[in-house]
Amino acid sequence: MKKTLRIVVLALFASIGLSLPIQAQVMKAADLEKYAKSKYGDKWLDAAANLASTLTLDKNQSLTYQQVIECGNKTKDQIYVQLNYWVTSTFKDKQAITLNDKESGTIIISSTIDAIADHTGTLNRYVVSITPVIRIDIKPGRIRVTYTVQTYDILKAQDAGWLGGLLDDTKNNQKNQNVYSDGKRMKNDNTDRRLYDEQWEIVKHYPFVEKDAQKRTSAKALVMTHAYSNVVMDKIQEAVTNGIVGNEDDDW
Repeated sequence: MKKTLRIVVLALFASIGLSLPIQAQVMKAADLEKYAKSKYGDKWLDAAANLASTLTLDKNQSLTYQQVIECGNKTKDQIYVQLNYWVTSTFKDKQAITLNDKESGTIIISSTIDAIADHTGTLNRYVVSITPVIRIDIKPGRIRVTYTVQTYDILKAQDAGWLGGLLDDTKNNQKNQNVYSDGKRMKNDNTDRRLYDEQWEIVKHYPFVEKDAQKRTSAKALVMTHAYSNVVMDKIQEAVTNGIVGNEDDDW
């Protein structure tokens, strides 16, 4: 199978103990982190630097991966049915499927992956989410998958770093009246969970920029985003080759 990788913009990370949201049950976050460590090691700064040497940002300064998957003698319609089954079974939030056009043979998915990376620094805690755009183009006997991430979406918990516990309680309470104490939205906050406090452009953070104040967060985010792209590609290949449960054939 031929693989071509290019980078577009953005990454995200998962922390142990968290699960990816229900609309994108491709892999649990804890399993994704184990997978990333097994592939790239557990030293995020080194892993990100090694990956950067193999990645190139596209013209939009985004992180993009593209892969062509051969599907044998299957017709365009057969491939579409198998992929549509996988997409609708995997992404429970129907709004995540932004285009599903059988005639053109194109499926586009845009789904937020919550907390793909979670890092507690000296002063602040950062929870990173990403919203990859996954485009699948279908032709007789093959498909092309394009996975793009444009930015990291950041929930920033001020004064929630490991040094935060040393702050005076009164001062700490005053500072945290309007911020998130643990990387989650405050109790009774009914705003859209996909909202973010900051948005980081991948090209402006480590490892593409060496002097980055949030380099440890950015490093893990890149590795986890890269790992998630591999998992997505593998899951799509499995679905189009063997189906979801392995018995989706005409012999029944």
